[in-house]
Amino acid sequence: MKIAIPYGRSSMEIDVPDDRLLAVLRPTEPDGAPEDFVLQRAIVERALANPVASPPLRRLASGRSRATVITSDHTRPVPSRITLPPLLEEMRADNASLEVTLLVATGMHRATTADELGERLGPSILSRERVVVHDARCDDDLRFLGKLPSGGDLWVNRFAVETDLLVAEGFIEPHFFAGFSGGRKSVLPGVAGYRTVLANHCASFIASPRARAGSLDGNPIHADMLFAAEAARLAFVLNVALDGKKRIRAAWAGHFDEAHRRGCADVARSAAVDGRRKAPIVVTSNGGYPLDQNVYQAVKGMTAAEALCSDGGVIITVAACEDGHGGQAFFDALAGAASPRELLDRIGGRPMEETEPDQWEYQILARVLNRVEVIVVSDRCPPELFEAIHLRWAPTFERALAMAEERTGPDADILVVPDGVAVVVETAREASR
Repeated sequence: MKIAIPYGRSSMEIDVPDDRLLAVLRPTEPDGAPEDFVLQRAIVERALANPVASPPLRRLASGRSRATVITSDHTRPVPSRITLPPLLEEMRADNASLEVTLLVATGMHRATTADELGERLGPSILSRERVVVHDARCDDDLRFLGKLPSGGDLWVNRFAVETDLLVAEGFIEPHFFAGFSGGRKSVLPGVAGYRTVLANHCASFIASPRARAGSLDGNPIHADMLFAAEAARLAFVLNVALDGKKRIRAAWAGHFDEAHRRGCADVARSAAVDGRRKAPIVVTSNGGYPLDQNVYQAVKGMTAAEALCSDGGVIITVAACEDGHGGQAFFDALAGAASPRELLDRIGGRPMEETEPDQWEYQILARVLNRVEVIVVSDRCPPELFEAIHLRWAPTFERALAMAEERTGPDADILVVPDGVAVVVETAREASR
């Protein structure tokens, strides 16, 4: 059976033996998203016209002098060229003189480049609107908003705090430890200070069985994020759901929690896949560009495969990783560990106040590698990078499958999850409740 797996900006076709293929697990999208940008924009406009648990955005913006809109960075496929124009038009419908700052939510990622901003926002928005890229380490641009439920200090970008109206746009998909992306996540980690992100992503929270894809209630990471959004006075959100081709299929606008919850419920229904059967070999991806730009981000797709892979099995993940490892602290921690087990033991007792940059990502990768082997298929990144951090590398899927069979045997069953970040494995979700 030939299966297209997202890879970079296109896809990689893989050939899986029919007699060994247990299943191909994909989201069940209820309605096909329109190809036409105008029709996708209409979905957004309908959401803005029918806000959830909130007055219309134009009413919220009326009489205000300044507003800030949090938007996603280069690592997220939010179609801002479609979503931002109607959002900005709605904000200015009854207030043409409203000054708007677009605040790019980088979290702890590197700064978004000018070229990446142009690609995400488009020249018309860039030429008209003020754009600020969040820097989590710039103390001068952070304001203190109190203590998180976890006990960590809450620091938020001043452009999100010193404004008359705070709005956020984003998209909803399963998130490997926050439950779902979107909504409150625009504030924390999106525009929070690095000390706040470190506290929220501490070892004990990442290790929580409730910090998994599809899980919100009882998730300690989500609880901190909700508090941060409320403390920052996040007044309104616009969140969209995307299909496999990154087209808008649905949208929700309104109250930062209520509208987000409604969107999460829809995405949860479409993203659920049956995880009752496991396989010695699981093939997946990180959904292609922009999420497969580096190894750091590629960990996300591996977690769905982790829930489906037999103990001692092999995950084959297809990820271009054109941007390399994606985080020096991430790379150094893994490269400096004698084994994934040794790294997990070192992190396990680390208190919140000693959380290190990128710790959450290498903690999760070490957890995966402690149970299974991971082979990354990439022809755009040197093999030495993968091998230095306890991953294996293959230039083609065919080579990766042969390597996996050396461990599992030539007749091992195979599960394929073409987009690992787009699914919630049902058994894992139920266990995390």
